[in-house]
Amino acid sequence: MADQQFDKIALIGIGLIGSSLARAVKAQGLASSVAIATRSEETLERARELELGTEYHLDAAEAVRDADLVIVSVPVGASGSVAQQIAPNLKPGAIVTDVGSTKASVVAQMLPHIPKGVHFIPGHPLAGTEHSGPDAGFAELFRGRWCILTPVHGTDKAAKRRLATFWEALGSKVDEMDTEHHDKVLAIVSHLPHIIAYNIVGTADDLETVTESEVIKYSASGFRDFTRLAASDPTMWRDVCLHNKDAILEMLARFSEDLAYLQRAIRWGDGEKLFDLFTRTRAIRRSIIDAGQDTAAANFGRPDATPEK
Repeated sequence: MADQQFDKIALIGIGLIGSSLARAVKAQGLASSVAIATRSEETLERARELELGTEYHLDAAEAVRDADLVIVSVPVGASGSVAQQIAPNLKPGAIVTDVGSTKASVVAQMLPHIPKGVHFIPGHPLAGTEHSGPDAGFAELFRGRWCILTPVHGTDKAAKRRLATFWEALGSKVDEMDTEHHDKVLAIVSHLPHIIAYNIVGTADDLETVTESEVIKYSASGFRDFTRLAASDPTMWRDVCLHNKDAILEMLARFSEDLAYLQRAIRWGDGEKLFDLFTRTRAIRRSIIDAGQDTAAANFGRPDATPEK
C-alpha cells in the first residue's frame, strides 16, 4: 500500500474509469476521503451501495469543495460544462485533471474556467474495457498501463510530479506529450480501430444475404473481437469523433489509401504484396507483446482456446 498522497480526492463521473479510480485509491490508501459526483441519482445510489467513496453528490461543485485532487471522468464533450460548474469551489493549490481520450479539445473547453492558483494538468490513462458504469470498475485497471499527461504552458513542476506519482501508485507508467501529438497518436492506436470496428459490425448487420443468426452463430475470432470494440460506450465514442475530428479524418484518409492498395493487390492476385503486408503487420503484433501491452497466451488468454497463429 502506498503512502496517503491527498487529504481529499473528488471524482466527477463514476463510470468504468471513475469507479476503477475509486477502488484503486481505496485499495492503495491514497486519500483520507473520496467525494463522488454524478448527475444520475440511480448511478450515485449504486456507487453508495458499492461503498466507492466517503461522500456522494449530485452536484459536482459540492463534491470538489476542499478537494486536493479533482479527476474529471466524463465524456469529453461535457468537459467544459463540468469545469464551469466546479470552478467557484476549487481551492487554491488543488490539482484538476481529466481522463479524456482527446486532449486539445479538453484543454480548449476546460482551461478558460480554471481559476488562477489551481493546477490544471490534463491526463489520459490508456486503460479500459468495453463495459461501463460503476459496477464495471476494478482496482487493477491501470496496472502496467500508460498514463499520458499533457501539461499546459506554465504548469507547476511540483504539481505535475505529484500527479505523476499518483498514477504511478496506481501501477501506471507515466509519459508526457503535447496535446496535438497525443491526439494524433491516439487517432491511430485507439480512435481509428474503434471506428473501423463499429463500421465492420454495422456492415455485417446490414447484409441481406447473411442472416443475423448466422453472423452470431458462426462468428470467428476476428469478427468476435471487433464486436468487443464495437460494444464500447456510444456517448463516449460519439464525443471522441466530434472532438478529435481533424486527426481522425487524417488517419481515415490514410487508411482509405492503404485499403485501396490492398484492394488492388487482391484484385490482381499480387501475392507478394499481400505476403509483405501481412509479414510487416505480424511483426507489430509481436512488438506489442514484447512491450508488455498484451499477452501471447492463446486467443488472448481465453479458456479452451486454440493457439494463436
